[in-house]
Amino acid sequence: MKQYPFLDLALANAPYMDALKAAACEVIERGRYLHSTQTELLEKEIAELCQTKHCVTVSNGLDALRLILRAYKEMGRLRDGDEVIVPANTYVASVLAISDNGLKPVLCDPDLQTMNLDSGLLEQLITSRTRAVMPVHLYGSPCWDNTLMQAARDHNLIVIEDNAQAISAVSDIAGLNGTFVTGGLGDCAGISFYPTKNLGALGDGGAVVTNDDTLAATVRALANYGSDRRYHNLYKGLNCRLDEIQAAMLRVKLRYLDRENSTRAAVARAYNDSISHPRIITPLINDDTKQTWHQYVIRVEDRDAFMAYLSSNGVGTDIHYATPPHMQPCYQDLDHAPLPVAERLAAEVVSLPIAHPITPDDARDIAAIINRF
Repeated sequence: MKQYPFLDLALANAPYMDALKAAACEVIERGRYLHSTQTELLEKEIAELCQTKHCVTVSNGLDALRLILRAYKEMGRLRDGDEVIVPANTYVASVLAISDNGLKPVLCDPDLQTMNLDSGLLEQLITSRTRAVMPVHLYGSPCWDNTLMQAARDHNLIVIEDNAQAISAVSDIAGLNGTFVTGGLGDCAGISFYPTKNLGALGDGGAVVTNDDTLAATVRALANYGSDRRYHNLYKGLNCRLDEIQAAMLRVKLRYLDRENSTRAAVARAYNDSISHPRIITPLINDDTKQTWHQYVIRVEDRDAFMAYLSSNGVGTDIHYATPPHMQPCYQDLDHAPLPVAERLAAEVVSLPIAHPITPDDARDIAAIINRF
C-alpha cells in the first residue's frame, strides 16, 4: 500500500540538500555567526518579496509579533490594557504575543467559509480601548478586505499582520500602502520561518517587515538587548536574533519558494476538483488571490473516524487547530463573546498532505480514498 505522509521534513528538504550543505559550510568557514552577510542579504530579499522598506530578522514568529507590540509600546502607540482584535481560531502564538505585552486580546469569530477573521464583526468589537487589529492569513489565504481596511482607517487602528503562514501570498485588494503582497498590506507584519512553513528554516526563525522607519529601528534594537549600538542600551531589551546559519538556509530555500507554492496550489486544485464526498467540505479557492496553501484544510463532522480511516489507508493527517486559544487552560479567564464558528471549526478541521513530495496525482489518489469513506 502506498504511503502518503502528512509531512516528512527530510523528504521536503531533499531537493535542496546539496545547496543547504554548501551554504552551511560557507558560513562555518567564514567564521561570522551573527549579524553578518547572510542575515543582511536575507533581510533585503524578504523586504523585496513583501514590498516593504524594512525587514528585521528575529528568533521566531512569536517573537516577531511580541517585538512589534513591544515596540509600539516603546513608541507610545500602545499602553497596558489596550485592546487588540485577533481571530479566535488562530494558533495560540498570535494571542500570546498580545497578552505577553500587557495588552488585552479581543477574540473575533472567523468566517466559516474562508476560516479567516470575519471583518463584518469588527465594528461590534471595537471599543474606546481598541488600538490594533491583527489579521491572520490562516493556512496561507490572505485575510484582507475593504471592510477590515475601512474599520482600521475609521478607528485609527494599527494593522499588524500575522503572516506566519502566507509569505508571498497576494490579496485581490490593495493594502494601506497600495501594495498587494501579504506582509505589506498593513502597518507591519510578523513572519515565521518554523521548519514546517513553506519557507522554513532548519530550526526556528522569524522576521518583522514594515514601511515604518521608527518601528523597524525599535524592533531591531529590542531584539538585540535593547541596544542601538554596542554597549548602549536604549531599552530593556531581549535576545531575539536570527543566526547566520539559519539565514543561509532560508536564502537557499527562498530561491525555490515560487516553485513550492505553485506545486501546493496545483495539489490544492486537484483535491478540490476530485473530492466529491457529500460529508466533506473542501476549502475555498479564490482565483482572484494568490494563496500559498501552507495547509490544505477540509471539514468533516465525524473527524475521528475519518482520520482513522485515512490512516488505515496510508494517508497521514493533522489538525490545525483542535483547541482554540480561548479553550486553552492559560486563557480560561479571558472574557470573550460567544465564538460558535471557531468552536465548530476546531471540531471539524482536518489537514491533508500538501507539502513535497505530494503531487497533484497523489492528491487525486487521496481524494479517491476519501470518496470511499
